[in-house]
Amino acid sequence: MPTRPLSTRSAKAAVELGNSLATFRKLQGLTAAQVSDRAGITRNTLRNLERGEATVGLDVLLEVSRVLGVLDYLVKGLNPYETDLGQALAQARLVENRPLPQRVRQ
Repeated sequence: MPTRPLSTRSAKAAVELGNSLATFRKLQGLTAAQVSDRAGITRNTLRNLERGEATVGLDVLLEVSRVLGVLDYLVKGLNPYETDLGQALAQARLVENRPLPQRVRQ
């Protein structure tokens, strides 16, 4: 299955994310076998995630994050109302009296 090329910035972020997950695993004294078993994935899939392979699915990221106890941080970190950028965008809409649309159209 062909995949589109990943931008350099996104590729670096994938590696950083993988390194962070591996560090969390090691800080907790968990082996790759333990984490992969608890997440319901193979050790090779976990290895790919920890190396920053972008072909690993979102389901794998979510399950490994759950096993490592960082899923809530991942979800909260992507909440637009919990970030400086999201808060600024929401404030700008309030100031301009523009409610958040149900969907965005061209």
